[in-house]
Amino acid sequence: MITYFAIFFAKVLEVSLMTIRTVLITRGEKLWGALIGFAEVIIWLYLVSAIITTVSDDPVKVIFYSLGFSVGNYIGTMIEEKLALGLVTINIIASESQGYAIAEMLREKQVGVTSIDGEGKIEHKKMLIIHLKRKRKNEILRLIEESDYKCVVSINDTRVVYGGYGLRK
Repeated sequence: MITYFAIFFAKVLEVSLMTIRTVLITRGEKLWGALIGFAEVIIWLYLVSAIITTVSDDPVKVIFYSLGFSVGNYIGTMIEEKLALGLVTINIIASESQGYAIAEMLREKQVGVTSIDGEGKIEHKKMLIIHLKRKRKNEILRLIEESDYKCVVSINDTRVVYGGYGLRK
């Protein structure tokens, strides 16, 4: 039974590392991605060599390996959400008057906001563009939601921003 749990937990660890590595690489963190990949491959090779030779004698190992893969994906994404690495761009479209108010509210929270004039179907609009660290994303979204302003909010992952308020790289 210990073997089954060892297979399960090793696979959870390996896939969690794989998830984090993938996110780091897509965000331009090549060195960290490479280091995590090194550890990931060591675990994978050990795990596969322990399973492949005996899988036909003990097919239950396949179940624990597969469960570890599934749980590893789930845990890896949870860890990545907690780490909140990288940057996001938040775009807000609001009426002209509410756009000014939202921009001021965000600037009071030390958030850099770029305001652009726009035109909607019925009225003039303000488009607010915000680049910030992902760690602050939920805080800012909560502020906007609690303000009861009527606006459209979209969020995009951003790979690199040079300069800007509070974002120097």
